[in-house]
Amino acid sequence: MQVEIVSTVGSKSIGTIRNLSDSSTVRDIKEGIHQLKKSLYPDRQSIRLDAKGRSLSDEDTLQKLGVKNGATLYLKDLGPQIGWSTVFLAEYAGPLVIYLTFYTRPWIFYGNAGGTTHQIHTTVHIAAACWSAHYSKRLLETIFVHRFSHSTMPLFNLFKNCTYYWLFAAYVAYHVNHPLFTSPSAIQVYASLGAFIASELGNLSVHLALRNLRPPGTKKRSIPVATANPFTYLFNLVSCPNYTYEFAAWASFTMLTQCLPAGLFALAGFYQMAVWAVGKHRNYKKEFPNYPKNRKAIIPFIL
Repeated sequence: MQVEIVSTVGSKSIGTIRNLSDSSTVRDIKEGIHQLKKSLYPDRQSIRLDAKGRSLSDEDTLQKLGVKNGATLYLKDLGPQIGWSTVFLAEYAGPLVIYLTFYTRPWIFYGNAGGTTHQIHTTVHIAAACWSAHYSKRLLETIFVHRFSHSTMPLFNLFKNCTYYWLFAAYVAYHVNHPLFTSPSAIQVYASLGAFIASELGNLSVHLALRNLRPPGTKKRSIPVATANPFTYLFNLVSCPNYTYEFAAWASFTMLTQCLPAGLFALAGFYQMAVWAVGKHRNYKKEFPNYPKNRKAIIPFIL
């Protein structure tokens, strides 16, 4: 059995993959393409039944897809790829280093006003601890918790994501660590700190629950449900409680610092997470006919 591979751009023939069978998978096709053209390694390929169709899963067999001898499959070149974990580590390490540089060496950015004799408000110390805890948690989750359904993403995402996180880190850090920073009341600071800690614990709890849904080395997908951990009960109301807790954490950080740049960062993050959550919620409903109908995407009862 053989199939012809045609590029989605210009309908240019890539070549013919031979010695296939009904049990051959899309992954086998990708490996064959890689043998024909070394620059097209499997993670760079998107195989489709038609030029404008959806990407096929690596586990799909030719028999399941209805592909016959002499059929044509289409290849889209996804461009240079980079590992998800590499991108996450870079985009999270940057904000940690940038923020702590503003915090520990204010004289670099504020001149004499940020000298060693400058009295730093307790709230600034608390904010630095919260920021450091958040991004340290993210780095540790990337290494020990997250299991990615795709091993790579486009290389361009590294620069796009790092630009977003690193510039916002500098923007927030500059204002929170500024010598003229004015702290809100102690009640507001410590109430916001409590909300921040609870949100971070909730976010971690959801990530652990999601991790346990997918056995190591598989791409198995299941309906996420609450566990014995009370922080995961939010699964009963929304499909992506990790995003809900994430926004709650940054909203709490904004209240703690009463800093406009922090608020803008929280809102920008919420917008992107809402887009992701709505997409994931829609996919859950399509994939699982028995998916709970009372759930929203990210905000209980609303969105």
